[in-house]
Amino acid sequence: MTETASAPDAVGEETVAAAEKKAGPSSWDARILAFACHFCAFAAADLAGIMRLSYSPNVRIIRLPCTGTLDHSYVLRAFERGVDGVFVAG
Repeated sequence: MTETASAPDAVGEETVAAAEKKAGPSSWDARILAFACHFCAFAAADLAGIMRLSYSPNVRIIRLPCTGTLDHSYVLRAFERGVDGVFVAG
């Protein structure tokens, strides 16, 4: 009975180790595209820059007149071009 109980544990450890190897290097950083409203979110990002606060260089901000006018095709196109995440703030 002990052999049966330890077999799934061993398999589980091997599965976790294989998943960690497939996950990629630990230096991987996600590329984020942010669509920001000119009067709300972009103003906050601009204020953060004025205050000399920093954020990851992997985040790219695109200023829009209003995020309500954002077409869904732009979000889908971003993922098609290899962006890891999209942030819409308004």
